[in-house]
Amino acid sequence: MKTFVMLLPILWVLVALHGVTSHEDHPLARIAVHNVIAALDARAYIKASPSVLGSNGLNQEWINLEYGTGNPSNDDWVGVFSPANFSAATCDPENNMVTPPLLCTAPIKYQFANRSNPNYKRTGKGSLKLQLINQRSDFSFALFSGGLRNPKLVAVSNTVAFANPNAPLYPRLAQGKTWNEMTVTWTSGYDINEAEPFVEWGPQGGQQTRSPAGTLTIDRSSLCGAPARTVGWRDPGFIHTSFLKELWPNLVYTYKLGHKLFNGTYIWSQMYKFKASPYPGQSSLQRVVIFGDMGKEEADGSNVYNQYQPGSLNTTKQIIEDLKNIDIVFHIGDIVYANGYLSQWDQFTSQVEPITSRVPYMIASGNHERDWPDSGSFYGKKDSGGECGVLAQTMFYFPAENRDKFWYPTDYGMFRFCIADTEHDWREGTEQYKFLEHCFASVDRQKQPWLIFLAHRVLGYSSGDFYADEGSFGEPMGRESLQKLWQKYKVDIAIYGHVHNYERTCPIYQNICTMTEKNSYKGTLNGTIHVVAGGGGAGLVKFTSLQTKWSIFKDYDYGFVKMTAFDHSNLLFEYKKSSDGKVYDSFNISRDYRDILACTVDSCPSMTLAS
Repeated sequence: MKTFVMLLPILWVLVALHGVTSHEDHPLARIAVHNVIAALDARAYIKASPSVLGSNGLNQEWINLEYGTGNPSNDDWVGVFSPANFSAATCDPENNMVTPPLLCTAPIKYQFANRSNPNYKRTGKGSLKLQLINQRSDFSFALFSGGLRNPKLVAVSNTVAFANPNAPLYPRLAQGKTWNEMTVTWTSGYDINEAEPFVEWGPQGGQQTRSPAGTLTIDRSSLCGAPARTVGWRDPGFIHTSFLKELWPNLVYTYKLGHKLFNGTYIWSQMYKFKASPYPGQSSLQRVVIFGDMGKEEADGSNVYNQYQPGSLNTTKQIIEDLKNIDIVFHIGDIVYANGYLSQWDQFTSQVEPITSRVPYMIASGNHERDWPDSGSFYGKKDSGGECGVLAQTMFYFPAENRDKFWYPTDYGMFRFCIADTEHDWREGTEQYKFLEHCFASVDRQKQPWLIFLAHRVLGYSSGDFYADEGSFGEPMGRESLQKLWQKYKVDIAIYGHVHNYERTCPIYQNICTMTEKNSYKGTLNGTIHVVAGGGGAGLVKFTSLQTKWSIFKDYDYGFVKMTAFDHSNLLFEYKKSSDGKVYDSFNISRDYRDILACTVDSCPSMTLAS
């Protein structure tokens, strides 16, 4: 009842927010937040229980909603809001003559009132079970009539909150700028002037030490446009990163996140562990998982009125189940598909925490992280929803020299990975092109024989229908600019996202297969194998009906790839479906160092005879 009283003084005539929604497919973009009007009904109610969450230390809990109305409709829906006071009291007026709208931010998620209640329209009563994660603030739940486009607020619930909303949460491991450095990034509600952040860590069962953490955050002015600066805005909390240095190769370490409050008390996370990376060139079993375009999904079925990202949870589940056989993960762009709705970044980091807290989780920049007009991106579209790279660059660590220039190298044992940023110019003569050449040229192939190129957009080959319609079968100018680098430095495999399916090519150079073998490659490849691994979770993309000679295997399904280096001479590549984790495509490469040294077309200078 108190919540209703709080809302009564703010039932103003509503004024539409200026701005654009970033992506028509995002579920939250379907809600006309600026159109909400108050229609509080004494016969309507919504109740949430329990009211206190996380008292047992959990940061993810289920709540029960019971609701009813005297005028039910199949268009009625329930929104989850955080902070709980989502009224005009939290909005800034556009000017002194205009009052703010009733709602100025979108809900965290929503569900239709009749989802689990087939008789809702007849009885006017319903219930839902929803999952909440700790997001540094309290929650309330609102019942709306009028559908998503003309919502009318009819009832507001009691408040629900986690016992410690500021707790350190969702650790994300990533390799540092050297092979023997691991970084730990996490989110909390504690600013640096409230508590000192650190990581307590050390060899499993051994002496522990503490490493301090730096702290970053974001405000609206850091972002580039709507909805990130308007209806999608939510305080992202404080992002902390600590650097754990001089690790011993392959040793298991334990760690926990800590905040020392200025009254002398400590706030701790649970204990986690990870295995340190092997040194460059070390011969040991090394297993890498790579995918793109996964996004997030709600375990309770919220936000999926149009089945958005139906494969995301399956991909996450399969990786978690096989985590003991995985050493490092690469998520190559289109990470969350938040598209300017900042609450979704917390949801994603919670979803992948069982992975990111155990193995390095390396990311690349995609169009849904970076693209925004007049922001310096190579493409002038609005796919980031106004985020323009800021959330990805802050929420995750990656060992780039400049956070906004999202390209970097990273070594893992016998692998050298060169990660490109397709949302910045990669063409010959650019800063990124020079980086890529140095990344390829500087690796010692005798020690690190497996040279892998990773990027979000397909700079190589794809039979995805939209590329085929353009006649380019890949990002225009991609191959033209980069294929001579791949060939000169004998890049083994190039892997991309962006196209939401799986496809593998033959070893190829200049549109010509350099080997006829399809599953077992021995000796010199003479070209680069190109792979699309964009089926992490977002809606699938169809293939063209045109048959391309270079396409070896296609799959219109969700999945990810796994590479296993057994030693310096033997590599196994596998494509696994997210639905069952089974292998549906594979090949192996067997060779010696002399095979890498061997000249192929455009890979060596002309030989001369000594006089």
